[in-house]
Amino acid sequence: MAIMPLVTSVNIACGGHAGNENTMRGTVELAMRYRVAIGAHPGYPDRERFGRVPMDIPARELTESVRRQVDTLIGIASRMGARVTHVKAHGALYNQGERDPTIARNVILGVQAATGGQELVILAPPGSAMLQEASGMGMKVAREGFVDRAYEADGTLQSRSIAGSVLTNPADAVRQALAFVKDGGVSAVDGTFLKLAVDTLCVHGDTPGAAEIARAVRDALAKAKVKVAPFKS
Repeated sequence: MAIMPLVTSVNIACGGHAGNENTMRGTVELAMRYRVAIGAHPGYPDRERFGRVPMDIPARELTESVRRQVDTLIGIASRMGARVTHVKAHGALYNQGERDPTIARNVILGVQAATGGQELVILAPPGSAMLQEASGMGMKVAREGFVDRAYEADGTLQSRSIAGSVLTNPADAVRQALAFVKDGGVSAVDGTFLKLAVDTLCVHGDTPGAAEIARAVRDALAKAKVKVAPFKS
């Protein structure tokens, strides 16, 4: 995985939208080798659509699915001598949890039900329902910004179905990363400036040219004298 040496924290699919014990073990091993913080990346249990389409499932079923996914990665990491430090919902679950307090709460309940889940850091967009619910439920949180995604004027991510919603040019990603760090926000697709204070920056591993983007952003942050560090739970 070419991106691993270039990041400080990683989110690992743990059996919902993708991932199995072999992929989890392999990714944990790489993370340990490069001293990268390990995060669980639970999504809707929908491999066919990669967890990127909303699902209407009962609250208890969603909570149990999240718990099972997070617990699976925690168990694998523990057996390998590592530990999970944070959790970030994937795809449609992340997007719905940004707006819907009920879904956000059910996700957090699943995390809390996992072994040691109460100590994990929850990654979520600034001002989101997920962030507010997690904080209100006593969880540590980190506000997340995306360097490889375009933003709508309301602060949400532009739909992947729209051309240009995924930033694949490293220069564009660098510009967005530095805007988050230096300006405290980014420009939306309509030119509106969005004030978004963040603690962590994300580049998707499946974005075309992800390693090149990560390398360019990492170099730009170093030149700007911005210190980057792994998550600590």
